[in-house]
Amino acid sequence: MSAEMDALLGRVNQQLAALEATLHGLAGVRARFGSPDGSVTAEVDADGALTGLWLAESVTSQPPAEVSRLILWACQQAAALATAQRSRIIADLNGSLSPGNVGAARIVPDATTG
Repeated sequence: MSAEMDALLGRVNQQLAALEATLHGLAGVRARFGSPDGSVTAEVDADGALTGLWLAESVTSQPPAEVSRLILWACQQAAALATAQRSRIIADLNGSLSPGNVGAARIVPDATTG
């Protein structure tokens, strides 16, 4: 093979590795957010879908409207954190695919707790 073909195959392999790392990173996105009083904690996945909801016993003494407000707020905050994680992962992919970049993306998902 020519040096040009070797270089092309090297770039393709790097891009493939970057895409695989991105898929792995996106699959691992989880974000968790808890209310300041600790009564409600919500966890979402990369799509913002609720994957976990924890309610402290203290919610039984709160009005239902307040509990529902806390649940929705915690879900929204967790979804915002997940969106930020997704954005970082996609930015890493874009950076690794940009012309002149010789390295593949290194994706490390983090579960941020607020």
